[in-house]
Amino acid sequence: MAEPDPATRPPHDFRVPVLGCAAWLGGIAAARAGELAGPVLAGLLAAAGALAWRGRGGRASPRQRLVLASVVLGAAVLAGSLLRLEAVATSPLSAWAGDRATADLVGTVVSDPRLVEGKWGDRVVVRLRVEEVTARGERRRLGGSVVVLGDPVWAAVELGEQVRAEGRLAPSDSAEVGALLMSGRPPVRIRGPDPWWRAAGAVRASIRASVAHRPPAQAGLVPALVDGDDAALPDEVEADFRTTGLTHLTAVSGTNLTLVVGALLLVARFVGVRGRWSVLVGLAGIVGFVLLARTEPSVLRAAAMGTVGLFAFGPDGRRRGLRALGVALVALVLVDPTLATSAGFALSVLATGGIVLLGPPLTEALARWLPRGLAEAVAVPTAAQLACTPVVAVLSGQVSLVAVLANLLAGPAVGPATVLGLAGGLVGLVLPVAGRLVGTGAAWCVAWIIAVAERGAALPGAAIAWGTGPLAVLLLVGLCAVVALVLPRLVRRRAWGVSIAVLLLVVVLGVPGRIWSSPSFGWPPEGWVLVACDVGQGDALVVSVGPRAAVVVDSGPDPGVVDDCLDRLGVEQVPLVVLTHFHADHVDGLAGVLRGRRVGAVEVTAVLDPPTGVEEVEDVARRAGVPVRTASYGATRRVGTAVLQVVHPDIPLPVPGAGDGSSANDASVVLVVEVDGLRLLLTGDVEPPGQAELARLLPGLDVDVLKVPHHGSRHQDEDWLASLRPEVALVSVGADNDYGHPAAQVLDHLRAAGADVHRTDEEGDIAVVAGGGGPRVVDR
Repeated sequence: MAEPDPATRPPHDFRVPVLGCAAWLGGIAAARAGELAGPVLAGLLAAAGALAWRGRGGRASPRQRLVLASVVLGAAVLAGSLLRLEAVATSPLSAWAGDRATADLVGTVVSDPRLVEGKWGDRVVVRLRVEEVTARGERRRLGGSVVVLGDPVWAAVELGEQVRAEGRLAPSDSAEVGALLMSGRPPVRIRGPDPWWRAAGAVRASIRASVAHRPPAQAGLVPALVDGDDAALPDEVEADFRTTGLTHLTAVSGTNLTLVVGALLLVARFVGVRGRWSVLVGLAGIVGFVLLARTEPSVLRAAAMGTVGLFAFGPDGRRRGLRALGVALVALVLVDPTLATSAGFALSVLATGGIVLLGPPLTEALARWLPRGLAEAVAVPTAAQLACTPVVAVLSGQVSLVAVLANLLAGPAVGPATVLGLAGGLVGLVLPVAGRLVGTGAAWCVAWIIAVAERGAALPGAAIAWGTGPLAVLLLVGLCAVVALVLPRLVRRRAWGVSIAVLLLVVVLGVPGRIWSSPSFGWPPEGWVLVACDVGQGDALVVSVGPRAAVVVDSGPDPGVVDDCLDRLGVEQVPLVVLTHFHADHVDGLAGVLRGRRVGAVEVTAVLDPPTGVEEVEDVARRAGVPVRTASYGATRRVGTAVLQVVHPDIPLPVPGAGDGSSANDASVVLVVEVDGLRLLLTGDVEPPGQAELARLLPGLDVDVLKVPHHGSRHQDEDWLASLRPEVALVSVGADNDYGHPAAQVLDHLRAAGADVHRTDEEGDIAVVAGGGGPRVVDR
């Protein structure tokens, strides 16, 4: 078919989207204006009055009427928000919370309970809509909401049930929440959930049960795809999805609703439902989806955006989609003004707007030389990603280059996985065995999505760092706008389209990075034996043990940062990871070391403190299938070209430690490493008592390179450090840290002893190179 003549197309009607943006700005003003909210509202009302006076007698132009309507709508959202906040602030509930009063309240559970790990034990967070409160001898029937911080027994409450709770009230940080309730007692059930909530809960449980027999990543992703239940989704899968721009799949989004309701409409059409009855089926599907995914603001937002997507299909979809988007914006912000400052809301609106506005011209351009179905498959994720890129950059500090490709590859499996996951849950209610069979099909589909995310995240050029300051964001917005305008014109021609795709593929595969990182371009330097990665306030050391192979000692606080450092070094095999102790700045990056590399084992200290760090390491290693064992004191072994010996601590069996992390530092695994003629002492965060023990056990120890303990902390046995006579002292430390690391007196003492001191906060990645004249240092 010939492309429609652009001259015959009706112009876009942006009036309703403009009104939606006005409502959005009103919500932002309500959240950010603070004490100026009243004057801002007065100014808007005055402006509305002036505009109405100028347009009296029907003399106003259409543009003036649109401006007037926008001002009135923004003022309405701002006024509504201020009234809501005032109602919460003047409620007796807030006054009792300020007095830390003990209260007995009756309320309805309006959120699923969420287990949160805390320093003093696990707590359950759940929100209640209050109906009655008794405090200070006074019983009041009132509205509002409280957030309960309860004991683990609160995990058994169900959405929609009415309960009685006792505890101490406390002020809330959220202006929308009347109080916090610190409850150490179990809730008393007054009335169970309504039938529709019980039905939704049963379906959610059945969806989980239908895939419970599958691997953890698959069992966690299927419920997340169907209804946003991501409680069991592994952390490494979420990290891979963030890198590859697939995060929208793990949360309730308009895509979920479109797939579920679209499948329902197909079934209805198959059985003969037509006309207005199809509309009723679609509406019933939307209501059912909202109940299944919960009536939280994020779900209502997703339902609205999904409905916009349904409007955008069919004839004149672009105009209908724009109008529907504007109506959805107005309705959502009027109902809940707090959505205006929600990142999820912004991403949903921008993605939907991108698809409606940018998708059609991009599709038309690509369809000149691609099959139309493939053109749409490329255009839709490209348009959505382009519109969302500035917000994603603000949230993550990076721009994903592999997002479009990952969405394109994962897209064909999303629909079947979602529909089969829902079907597995519904069938499982009647016949659990059949439900598991259908759920297996859904799990097979998400296995492909997980593989795409994992492989995409492992690519060297999967994402590039981007600043989050105003200038960086404005620059990115400008770049995205230019790309949105120019891209459809470029890809109309096959040669340009293929060239752009090849260029993106070259960048994603890291070809420029590999060239730059080759020895001929200076990094990593030829003959390197040790690199202290710049991971901020933490440790991550890499010992070369062969071509593209290294032993990693500690992993820093951030998986992405240590992963990038290892990529720059070309490390593909890690026969051994040693975690000196369980503090977060040494172990939280472990997932980045394991990502996309062959790893033999993880060795750890015998002192299991703090417990949260121990659990994190065990969980990450278990999911990656890598064994964890205790580093054996005194053991000497060869790993590739290096010889390693554990010289501290002398503890034969694992012990619990203090439990608060205070016993972790001095239990650090200390290694003596000999590689390529150099002797290295890698000390973790060992403190003076441990240093004194090392001095006693290893008198006269002489090393070429010293990793200064505990980021150069002032708490050192300086005489022992000097006695080691290191030629090079490396300090792994974060810039502008709050700990005063490194201490100037420690560095001065090392320099006085003849050491050449180098710091990652000032030099970045630091490499030690072996040579005939001793160690040589090269920074990146």
